[in-house]
Order: sequence, then C-alpha cells, then structure tokens
Amino acid sequence: MTTATPTVAAGTQKTEGTPTTTAGRVRKRLNSRTATLVSIVIAVVWTIPTFGLLVSSLRPEDEIKTTGWWTSFTNPQFTFENYEQVLFGQSASSGQLAGSFINSLAITIPSVLFPLAFACLAAYALAWINFRGRDWLYIAIFALQIVPLQMALVPLLRFFSTGVSLGGVTLMPAWDLVDEQKFAQVWFAHTCFALPFAVFLLHNFISQLPGDLMEAARVDGASHPKIFRTIVLPLITPALAAFGIFQFLWVWNDLLVALIFAGGDETAPLTVKLAGMAGTRGNEWQRLTAGAFVSIVVPLIVFLSLQRFFVRGLLAGSVKG
Repeated sequence: MTTATPTVAAGTQKTEGTPTTTAGRVRKRLNSRTATLVSIVIAVVWTIPTFGLLVSSLRPEDEIKTTGWWTSFTNPQFTFENYEQVLFGQSASSGQLAGSFINSLAITIPSVLFPLAFACLAAYALAWINFRGRDWLYIAIFALQIVPLQMALVPLLRFFSTGVSLGGVTLMPAWDLVDEQKFAQVWFAHTCFALPFAVFLLHNFISQLPGDLMEAARVDGASHPKIFRTIVLPLITPALAAFGIFQFLWVWNDLLVALIFAGGDETAPLTVKLAGMAGTRGNEWQRLTAGAFVSIVVPLIVFLSLQRFFVRGLLAGSVKG
C-alpha cells in the first residue's frame, strides 16, 4: 500500500518566519544588526556636540577659554557660575535669560495651541462636511504653503501698525500694542504661518478615518460637534502630537518673527537674547554655552515626553498589514 505524498508547486513554499506583509518586511529590515549599528553610530555622532555643549557650560571661564571640553575627563573642574550669570546676571552682556525664558514660553505655548485648534476644526470640515467649493478651498489652503514667510512679514507688519483701510474707510484700526501686549502679534503671525501645513497634515489623517464609523455615529443621532469631540479627536492624537512637536520647535527656535513683532527687551524671547550675546565682542563667550543649553532643555523635554505619539503620527497610514 502506497501513500500519496503531497507536492508543493515550485515558488509557492513559504519559509517559516518570513514576513508576508509590507509592515512585517519593514520591521524585519529595521531590526537587523546593520540597521541597529547604523542607528547607534548616528545617535552617537548626533549626541557628541550636545554633550560637549553641556560640559563646556559647566566649566570655569579660565578652563573653557584655554582648553577643549574633552580635557575635563582628565582634569574635571565644574561650576554653575555660568548658568547663574546667564540667568540672573545684572549686566546686559550676561544675557539675563530668566525673563526671556518666560517670554519664550508665553510665545510658544499659545502659538502651538491656536493653530492646532483652528486646524482641527478646518480639517474636519474639509474632510467630512459637504459644502460648495470645498475642494477649491482645500487647494487654496494647500497652495498657501508655498508662500515664503519673508514675503508676508512687511504686509503683516503694516497690518499691525496702520490697520486696514478701503476707500478712506477704516475697516480695522491699528493694534497699537505695547509691552506684553505685543505677544498677541507674535501669536497671530505664527498661527497664520502654521495653519496651511497644519490643515493639510490633519486633513490627511481625518479623511482616512473609516466612513462606516462616521455613518454609524450619524445614524445614532450624533451631530458634527459630538462626532468631532468623541470620535475624531481621540483617533488623531498621534497626528496632533506630531504637528505639535514640529510647531513647538519652529516657534521656540524662531528669531525672525520674534525680532520683528515682539520687539523690546521686556518681551524678547531666548533666541533674540542669544543673538544679542553672540553679537558682542566675544570676550565672555563662555556664557553662550550655558545660554544655548538653557534654550534646548525645554524642546528636549517636549520631544522625549511626546516621542511615542510623534512616531505613531509619522507612521500612521504609511504601511498596512
């Protein structure tokens, strides 16, 4: 008695453990030894300048002006005097960054929240509410991304300083803001510049949500505000975090907009103060290391705390399976 042996067509046999989906193949390549080694090398090369900046900011003035930061391993001498002078120094050349640090927070946080709020509403309306001219409006918003920021600075500055007039009729008076009120100008400028990209990014996420989910919510009697609040917002959290991190870094590190619209020492953020320190004669440049490290602490904290959402936001929808 003979037993039939099952045959497998050539080319159809699967190798055990071989991923069959695009996502699986991507994960396998990213988890290989070569990819891991390359990632470690890139991380080390990227981290060395930041570590050297930190070490230099903690060294005494005489040491930092005569020897390199790597000599601290053989002759360790550290002090917090540079940070004390930079944050709370009495002279203008020291930086006086404590107040500027608060100014940067006052500028950055609203400049992130405002475009996020407006872009979420606009992206949902463009994705799931049918109205005449919706596609043309989306194309116009997308096209605004190609407008250089520098081209809008002069018209925006005139808008703040002289208002808007048409045929001798004042449609909007000049803002005439002073001191801390000038923060509103910076918020307005950053919000305007960020909205096109924010709407484009969030629209791509919101439009990919399952239509059956939206239809089921409408059948149950949910209105657009309730659908947006209870369904859309929780699902697009990774996208919100991704754009929030980008916007936070852009605004925190911005010099041009803050220099033009904030103005004055009382409302100047860290970037303006650091630029002023870098523009001095350079006799006390050791303070720049401490000032630079003060300016990067908050972005590092924000990025590390939202890193998992940031990665999910970048990878969402890129692969399936």
